[in-house]
Amino acid sequence: MSLFDRFKRTFTRPRTLIGGLAFAALFFAGGLAFSGALASFTEYTNRMEFCISCHEMESTVYQEYQKSVHYVTRVGARPRCADCHVPYRDWPRMIWHKVGATKELFFHMTGKLDTREKFEAHRLELAENVWARMKAGDSEACRNCHKVESWDLSLQRPRARGQHESMAQTGETCIDCHKGIAHKAVHEPEKAEEEDFEDPFLMEEEKNDQNQGNESN
Repeated sequence: MSLFDRFKRTFTRPRTLIGGLAFAALFFAGGLAFSGALASFTEYTNRMEFCISCHEMESTVYQEYQKSVHYVTRVGARPRCADCHVPYRDWPRMIWHKVGATKELFFHMTGKLDTREKFEAHRLELAENVWARMKAGDSEACRNCHKVESWDLSLQRPRARGQHESMAQTGETCIDCHKGIAHKAVHEPEKAEEEDFEDPFLMEEEKNDQNQGNESN
């Protein structure tokens, strides 16, 4: 009897066939349960409440975030920690990010950042790690909300407009210029007037108000 015949005879027996189908069903159900549990876990750890559940985050960067333009906006959009810090649109990268983030549990348990003084001592190092990750990803988190193709560059200040127009040629990305947006700036900013980066929507509102004033006169 050939090997193929033996294989066919073995796996076409009713008992073997039923056992195989039962195993496949259990494997499929287990896969579904694991996928559901993983999705629930990742969604839970992407919540703002989870991110600030450690006092290291709640008493420092969260307080700064609440005073930033990302917390209270005219259009009501409020990005969560995960929207900027987690590549949640790409499952493999998100899981890898979660695995890498477990080192923060070690920092928490060993007290590496358990006081404001310790946190400030490591702040630049922590920030540089985030900047490097955002730079490597072409500021993907920024672009999820700030769509380049939707910009009206005519509403922007000359310096900002020039830099935005040349981004593709220079290889620069959002985080190269826009550090310290949601948290305290700890880098050495370039010598540039703050007005160069004013919000284009605010500028449009000011323009409309000015036009209305001129019409009333």
